[in-house]
Amino acid sequence: MTAMGRHEYLRAIYDRYRRSSAAAKGKILDEFCRVCDYHRKHAIRLLHGPRPAARPWPRRPRGPSYGRAVIQVLAQIWEAAGYPWSVRLKAMLPLWLPWLRQRMTLTPELERQLHTISARQIDRRLQSRKRLLRRRLYGRTKPGTLLKHHIPIKTDHWDVTRPGFTEIDLVSHSGDCADGEFAHSFNLTDIHTTWTETRAVLGKGQTGIVAGLEDMRRALPFALRGIDSDNGSEFLNHHLVRYCRTHQVQFTRGRPYKKDDNAHIEQKNWTHVRKLIGWDRYDSPAAVGLLNDLYRHELRLMMNLFQPSVKLLRKERVGSRLKRTYDRPQTPLDRLRTCPGVDRTQVNQLLRLRATTDPFELAQRIEKKIDRIAALAQRQHRSDRVTSQTA
Repeated sequence: MTAMGRHEYLRAIYDRYRRSSAAAKGKILDEFCRVCDYHRKHAIRLLHGPRPAARPWPRRPRGPSYGRAVIQVLAQIWEAAGYPWSVRLKAMLPLWLPWLRQRMTLTPELERQLHTISARQIDRRLQSRKRLLRRRLYGRTKPGTLLKHHIPIKTDHWDVTRPGFTEIDLVSHSGDCADGEFAHSFNLTDIHTTWTETRAVLGKGQTGIVAGLEDMRRALPFALRGIDSDNGSEFLNHHLVRYCRTHQVQFTRGRPYKKDDNAHIEQKNWTHVRKLIGWDRYDSPAAVGLLNDLYRHELRLMMNLFQPSVKLLRKERVGSRLKRTYDRPQTPLDRLRTCPGVDRTQVNQLLRLRATTDPFELAQRIEKKIDRIAALAQRQHRSDRVTSQTA
């Protein structure tokens, strides 16, 4: 029965119920509950309540607050920025809108709606455009045991208030075959500011790892104070330990087989490498050169100057669920500018660079470089490669 039908039935029996005896009221109440599928207590409240109106006010459906133009603008920024989470997308709108005005006409009403739309509403309106991509991740890290007892394990959670303490990791580009030497992306992320640097190395040789770390240390807009790695042999070696001692860098490691100990860098492995470069095999110096050209220039600026990120503040157990509270989305540069003790000259240079850099043009250059990198991918199947090697 519809809501209107239940209301009409209530009006029909209301006066008869009020005039009936106690025994008759019980029968009317039983019939009312069966016909309208009401709980007995709810039915009693209706029959003992005020007289129902002749015609209930219909619920006026609410129309959409944001039109097609707003969604098209949001989708354009969302796609150019690499499909960020709605909370991050809302935070990056003030940075991207000035450059969008140069590409299209934005009315004052349209800009007002873009500033007032909520993150949850962005999720709803972009739902039809979202697609899920499931890929298999191939891990190629072998544990190192040479210096395991000389490098302390970090067991407590990160609670730092200044930049410089980082996590590092390698992302392999071996495709479906780990034979021979292939490229790796060497990732480094700062815990306090979420600033990230990436370099490509060919193989996992100790000399190449140290050279990549030195290159990233010189590019950081703050002093490198500590690194935390997994237990791979590419990190647990004399070369890296000697480098850290020489430059007074704290060196710690996570527990074996506990990826949550390096959760910050594991997240950056996806957003800064896998999501863009994929799982193909790259094993040539030319591919490494193109990867480094992307990592040192366009991708570094996009991720650190224009892409807001959120940081987990606390976790609270509410019954069987875990409630997570995050801070306000900010770009790594915005977090860095509020840190004491950083090089203000370098920070101001980065702020001026962001003010004069078009993020849409930056995104286009990133896409072109990724296409050039993909052209060098070795997509030969594992069985074909083994056959060609044994022939």
